[in-house]
Amino acid sequence: MIPHGYCMTAKQLLRDRKEFARGTVERVVWRLPQPVPPCTHCFKYRLVYVEDGRRVIGFDNERGKGDHYHREGREAPYRFTTLERLLNDFSSAVAQWVEADR
Repeated sequence: MIPHGYCMTAKQLLRDRKEFARGTVERVVWRLPQPVPPCTHCFKYRLVYVEDGRRVIGFDNERGKGDHYHREGREAPYRFTTLERLLNDFSSAVAQWVEADR
């Protein structure tokens, strides 16, 4: 029996980069054999939106920090539920940033 939260093999699920008029979106997602502590899911991800060489929106997880997001240099916890929700939350955050009058 496979323990809860355990995946069989590491696999890159997504890697793309898109250039837009105001900035660049880069998304990288891996499914890992085991969660990255303190996360309980088997995904490792880095989603970033960059303008003028500066990260303005980012969602990622790392050992010791877990799931979190960045906005304008500030960092806050992110509650991961599903990969689909994560991608949607990132896309929404970028759209809100771009649509704001800056």
